[in-house]
Amino acid sequence: MATGCPMMTAKTISDHPCFGGDHSKAGRIHLPVAPGCNIKCGFCERRFDCVNESRPGVTSRILTPEQAVQRVRLVKQHMDAKGGAKLKVVGIAGPGDPLANPKTFTAFDLVRREFPDMKLCLSTNGLRLPEALPQIIAAGVTSLTVTINALTPETGAKVYQWVIHEGQRISGEEGAAILLERQFEGLRLAVAAGLIVKVNHVYIPEVNDHETLELAIKVRELGAQMMNITPVIPVGIFRDVVPPSDLTMDMVRNQAELILSQARHCKQCRADAAGVVGQDLDLDELEGRTAARLVS
Repeated sequence: MATGCPMMTAKTISDHPCFGGDHSKAGRIHLPVAPGCNIKCGFCERRFDCVNESRPGVTSRILTPEQAVQRVRLVKQHMDAKGGAKLKVVGIAGPGDPLANPKTFTAFDLVRREFPDMKLCLSTNGLRLPEALPQIIAAGVTSLTVTINALTPETGAKVYQWVIHEGQRISGEEGAAILLERQFEGLRLAVAAGLIVKVNHVYIPEVNDHETLELAIKVRELGAQMMNITPVIPVGIFRDVVPPSDLTMDMVRNQAELILSQARHCKQCRADAAGVVGQDLDLDELEGRTAARLVS
């Protein structure tokens, strides 16, 4: 949908498929090594999983760092043999928050040792981002996604049920204020450190939709290179919310793109997604075939 105004494009060109890269050439894999989380988003539901369900926060199983490297090896071999897109990006996006799980960095270390050419990325809610940034940089991560779903504590209190900060569970506007402060500070520091930063934003009608565009302005001022606005999936405390239509999402993204480059291809991937975006591999089948060959 044309607006008649120039759209913003990312300042840094990346072949990362989630940062504007060509999906036909670059595959990615998410390693589900991070089950623990330090906040409770109202739209997060991790108690059940369906293999046909694509949404953040779900995985068929949690992997150890060693199992995660084995999966990278398997997927890379499969994609190399198949031809077409090559596996280029290894990311950790949950199913909890990677920065709340020490095994995140163990997995990154093992991957970097065996696959030094792989791009490493991380997705976080940002609560621990300021103090974890040196470790993120040392791990070799070059692209970062921070999910920010509010601009003010008043709205944040409606989106987040609680946060755990310095060992205390804090709810309401107080908890949301702590989270927002650390998200914005972490974003600023990450950009200053040279990371490519994308901001994810879950668009929830009549909850946080009035802050979306102002949030785009805020994160642009802090140096974010791209924004990814995704429709709420009606689960958790938002299970009765009517998700925005495709037309509404197009309009919102068009407006936001006048402020900041927008990622329009997001499929709201699982924490164990692998392959080309929109054409994920069946990992159970792939690993099952591999196990069968080893037994025979």
